[in-house]
Amino acid sequence: MTSHNTDIETGRIPIREWSCQDRPREKFAARGASALSDAELIAILLRTGTATDSAVDLAKRLLASSGNQLNRLADSDLNQLTGVKGVGTAKATTLLAAFELCHRMLSERVTEAQQILTSYDVMNIMQDKIARLKHEEFWAIYLNQASKILKICQIGKGGLTTTAVDVRLIMQEAITSGATNLIVCHNHPSGSLRPSQKDLELTKQINQAAKLFNIHLTDHIILHKRSYFSFLEEGIL
Repeated sequence: MTSHNTDIETGRIPIREWSCQDRPREKFAARGASALSDAELIAILLRTGTATDSAVDLAKRLLASSGNQLNRLADSDLNQLTGVKGVGTAKATTLLAAFELCHRMLSERVTEAQQILTSYDVMNIMQDKIARLKHEEFWAIYLNQASKILKICQIGKGGLTTTAVDVRLIMQEAITSGATNLIVCHNHPSGSLRPSQKDLELTKQINQAAKLFNIHLTDHIILHKRSYFSFLEEGIL
């Protein structure tokens, strides 16, 4: 029978003493990523635990601090992660780098040939670009007659509650890209999806300008994480 080098004070068995089939890295290599729990995958990124917790135990505590929701954990900042006992700057930055790579990978799924048919399509395309930001950004999506993406541009970047938007720039990009349809979107870091009076006025200005060039403003989408508000669906456009 194999004897484990158990920590006398804590009763914890270090991961290196676990059965090979239970160690996260070995389990990953033998059975693939899908065989691992969220905590085990995070433990691989953490690499090591603490004097009292294995890397898996530490990963479980990290998840618990975010209500066992990966999306909430991915929204954490450096201070929030290092606020969990046993998570230093090195471990926290490794996790944040992994989350950022994931966001960038999802953002790259947009191709020029992609078609937008619903407001939900817009959310899927834009949520990884702006939905999680802690400042406001305003973007425009330019489409051809078949609703296929020609170009996606950032029009403005602002603070927590407002963004300066130049309607002339939106129209200039529409004309140069040869767009016949236009969708604009921005995020609300506050979490409220209801449009402000400024949002309503800006949408009206963009719509009026678009009509001068025979361009159809299809929708204006407000995003926050995995939720959205559609001006079209709400009957505002």
